[in-house]
Amino acid sequence: MSNEKTRNDKQKRKSLLTGASILAAAAMFAGQPAVAQDTGDEGAEEADETIVVVGSRLRRDVYNSPSPIQVVTNEESIRAGFNATAEVLQGTAISGGNAQINNAFGGYVTNGGPGANTLSLRGLGATRTLVLLNGRRVAPAGSRGSVGSADLNVLPSALIDRIEVLRDGASSIYGSDAVSGVVNIITRQNVDGLTLSYQLNAPLDANGAGESNRFSAVAGANGDRWHIGGSVEYYTREELTYGDRSFMNCPVAGWSDGSDYIDPYTGQPKCWGLDGGGVTINTIGTSARAGVPALGNPTLAGYNRWRPNSAVTTGLVGFEGVSGGSTDVRDTFDPRMLNQSLISPVDITNVFVEASYELTPNVELYTEVLHNHRESSQVGYRQLTLDYPVGSPLLPPQLAAGGFFAANQGLNPGSNVQTRAFIGFGNYTSAQEVDFTKFLGGARGDLFANWRYDVYASHTVSDAEYMFEQFLLDRLQASINNVVDNGDGTFSCAPTAPAGCVAAPVLNSHTIGGNLPADFVNWMFRPVVGNTEYTETVFSAGVDGPLFRLPAGEVMAFFGAEYREMEIDDTPGPDMVSGNLWGFSTAGITRGTDSVQEVFGEIEFPILADLPFAQALTFNASARYTDYDSYGDDTTYKVGLLYTPTDWLSFRGTYGTSYRAPALYEMYLSPTSGFVASGNDPCNEWDSEINPNLVTNCGTGEGLPPGFTATTSVRVLQQGGITSGLEAETSDNLTVGFVLQPELPAGIGGDLSFSVDYYEIEVNNGVSRVGYSYILSQCYESAPSDFNADNGYCALVERDGATNQLTVNDSYVNIATDILKGFDYNIRYSRDIGPTQAVFNLYLTQYTNRTSTLFPDDPVRNTVGIVNRPEFAGTFDASVYWDDWNFRYGVDWTSSTDYDEYYLKYFGYDLTSLGYQPNTDDYFLHHASLQYRADDWAITAGVRNLFNEDPPTISAGITNRVGNAPLYSGYDYIGRTAFINLTRSF
Repeated sequence: MSNEKTRNDKQKRKSLLTGASILAAAAMFAGQPAVAQDTGDEGAEEADETIVVVGSRLRRDVYNSPSPIQVVTNEESIRAGFNATAEVLQGTAISGGNAQINNAFGGYVTNGGPGANTLSLRGLGATRTLVLLNGRRVAPAGSRGSVGSADLNVLPSALIDRIEVLRDGASSIYGSDAVSGVVNIITRQNVDGLTLSYQLNAPLDANGAGESNRFSAVAGANGDRWHIGGSVEYYTREELTYGDRSFMNCPVAGWSDGSDYIDPYTGQPKCWGLDGGGVTINTIGTSARAGVPALGNPTLAGYNRWRPNSAVTTGLVGFEGVSGGSTDVRDTFDPRMLNQSLISPVDITNVFVEASYELTPNVELYTEVLHNHRESSQVGYRQLTLDYPVGSPLLPPQLAAGGFFAANQGLNPGSNVQTRAFIGFGNYTSAQEVDFTKFLGGARGDLFANWRYDVYASHTVSDAEYMFEQFLLDRLQASINNVVDNGDGTFSCAPTAPAGCVAAPVLNSHTIGGNLPADFVNWMFRPVVGNTEYTETVFSAGVDGPLFRLPAGEVMAFFGAEYREMEIDDTPGPDMVSGNLWGFSTAGITRGTDSVQEVFGEIEFPILADLPFAQALTFNASARYTDYDSYGDDTTYKVGLLYTPTDWLSFRGTYGTSYRAPALYEMYLSPTSGFVASGNDPCNEWDSEINPNLVTNCGTGEGLPPGFTATTSVRVLQQGGITSGLEAETSDNLTVGFVLQPELPAGIGGDLSFSVDYYEIEVNNGVSRVGYSYILSQCYESAPSDFNADNGYCALVERDGATNQLTVNDSYVNIATDILKGFDYNIRYSRDIGPTQAVFNLYLTQYTNRTSTLFPDDPVRNTVGIVNRPEFAGTFDASVYWDDWNFRYGVDWTSSTDYDEYYLKYFGYDLTSLGYQPNTDDYFLHHASLQYRADDWAITAGVRNLFNEDPPTISAGITNRVGNAPLYSGYDYIGRTAFINLTRSF
């Protein structure tokens, strides 16, 4: 190899790293030219070509901005082992440790529906983060009624050149949803030839489950006046179940003092299932009766919960009592729970085509077409409660006598219930099929005096079909309430029952254990199918160029206008709309439209340049007038300043405002009900709680008896807010910082960049759902006078006087104030060492304040430091380049969480003293890879989560858990994963 080739390769690496490192912004702000690079070894763009960087509409010949910008290339993503764009964007480096909706949320009601992946910058939610593709917004996609954010699954991965992340509000530049930041996905331009690629990610400690594969082809051709390029890719990920990961196999209560209940049958800590305690399966409920206690259960005069035991011949024959002073002896775990999806399977096909044609020297026509097809599914677990009425021929003699439950409960409105069976039904499936199609066409070119124009129109359609296997309430009622004895030991539905009715099974140990007749299951357990369509149409036009020249340079300007029209139409299955589902969320039709007209502009003044202590001083300002059909008009603005006194120091700062009308689903979401486990009832075993307000409110306020155990799920209602006075939100965003690029002593050498940015975001009148758990805690821990007055948060809570079921109204409302403060730290160091180059990158986010208040007089509580809101999150990677080889070592860090500090500060007690294990340690993930790149092929291999670090554990009842671990996207549920990427160009 010649010295010239070595020098060129090294220079190529250096320019790539400068433009692509996670601290690329440090180089930008010093005013040093940095050219965006093609990641496919096609060569660099021309150095004098102007570019547009996210956060501005102005074209520049240098890569600078007063806003903090992070750039990650496709090549870096490959070396890090990511196999999908969603993984890159949700990784710690970009998300800053904030909780993201990813594939571990398949069993939860989430915006976008199961299988969707969204991005929340700064932890302010996906509806406040704007995702762009080549500088143009990506429309929302997904299923069910809460579609309002871009689904990261639709993005093309194979053709991506780089990802630009603006960690700053930009509503005045891009529109109302750019509150917390903007992500711009840039695809490769002027592709020539064919490149095939394959990547495999194989978990090594998950019984062979969870494997993902990506096959892709990128191709393009160029002529004198035309260009066409695109990609086709297929991505598949296999299911990873609870049973595939050891930390999921036996969810325990998790007491810090080791006092977890020891199951007398196994001699091991008891495995909890549905909610960490409280819910029971394989059990029946009766009025209080004398009987024989189960092993480990106290001897009582009467029991109201029983499980089958054929050895019992006295009392309630064939059953042993499992109620009384402890619920620990109840059955709550079913091995079929381990079949639930931890990471749901998915198949994605993506086709992206872009083309351009130079019609005249000043008119270039261009188009983009994106089509994405996703098929995803999830396996869950269901409990089934069968209410056998008084006089039912399906009851054995010992259960057919005695007291009963009052009418108007469960499946038998108007009928008294003799015996209630709590059955572990087993697994059910939900599935989604989403087609996302975007058509875009435009024209661009030169006008006069270096002014240019760009005009385009786009139309996007997301069409989703979703299915849930569900219990149909009317069929369950028919099966249990219309039964006749055929006289031969069999039973059937009465002639007055609906056609096709199948009688419920006889109440015996098989039925209680979930072994139900197939014909009964097929009759009452049916797929319920709905459809969601979301469309967005955009017309946009803009011109940019120089206004006039100042001594320090040209004053650049951009002027534009845009019209957007959005429509959502979610039609759930008829049984979901009518509420004919047992124990599952119901939803009406969500349908609505909105449109917005906007005019906007940006201007940049080079005030000083090339002067002592003023190498550069640049002022930038932008403004936007927004007029929504639904919420009227407002004006937003942003100002920024970049000051470079010397070539090794820069100061930067921005201040901006935003105005965000609610998303369509936040306005029009039809009333939707969901259910969470009964253990979320704050009054569950309230007499053992230490908070005096909660004890008083549950005991005196609600009149619940000591030892009260919640046996019904908590019902959560959601609804759009346009009919209840929901208003638009406003916010202020401040960012200030500096970049230091000192010239290092000769003995040290190399290039060092260091930057610090302070950010502060305040959202007023923010549109959000507060969260059912927060509403419940604020209500039941409030002063008894407020609780009894049924105001504030307690106005959102209702308890049924007959069943004691809680209903929480968690609809979209205007939150009084959201405040977020913190710091971003960036360090990059590179140095040539002989024939090699070493590059070190560190990106660290610190959150100092996160507060949210619903009512103006709410107590202000800083939630930094709890699960989903760590104080620190960071990434570090070290790369060594030698000839055609690259070695990378990376570390992701999520700081520890401390609920004790939070509870001591705001409630006066800590959880550890009560026996909880409430805190988690610092969490580190290590990754390593090795890459070899030749002229027309490359191979990259490595391991993610090198040391197979399991997520930390936490006690049940503190936060949502997955097995024994907190539910948090920053933790790795998959485990050690080997990956290999093969690329071949032709």
